[in-house]
Amino acid sequence: MAEVTPPAVELDGLVALFYPEMGNLGEFERCAAEDCPDAYRSLLAHEAHMTVTVEGRHQCSVNVEVLQNRTTDTHYLREILLRRSSDGRVVQYGIVRLALSALQPVVRDEIMAQKTPLGRVLIQHGVLRRVQLNAVWQVTFGRELVKHFSDTASHQSYGRTALIYCDGEPAVELLEIVAPEDSF
Repeated sequence: MAEVTPPAVELDGLVALFYPEMGNLGEFERCAAEDCPDAYRSLLAHEAHMTVTVEGRHQCSVNVEVLQNRTTDTHYLREILLRRSSDGRVVQYGIVRLALSALQPVVRDEIMAQKTPLGRVLIQHGVLRRVQLNAVWQVTFGRELVKHFSDTASHQSYGRTALIYCDGEPAVELLEIVAPEDSF
């Protein structure tokens, strides 16, 4: 029996959901997790939900701000920021492509209500999930990321692409970029 290759999360395809030109968002260079500074590696090189990881790092809950969204026949797409509840500071930028058929309607509807971070919704509903890290990226900000991380001195950070399996099915493709280290 041939081994099944899991779906890949394509950076270009995720960015193109909202930005026809990658450079408007940023320049991405794939890097090995072990080559990332420790602070970034601990935030990105794992198979856990970023909601839990950034809340642990910042010692407070985070809120989701949906910048753009749309729905196709098969997917819900959104561009988001996660902000610290303590002071509203942006701690993560993200793009999400969610397969509508992969989740129960109550879970899907809560995610699409745009009030709660994706990871928290999945956890609260007890969705059996596994996060598969695809790649770690060094990111030099384009004008859009500069705008979102405007309260930081650096115009460079790190991010990851990942795939979340829900109840054994590939369900959510992610691009997640954490705030520059000077904002930690």
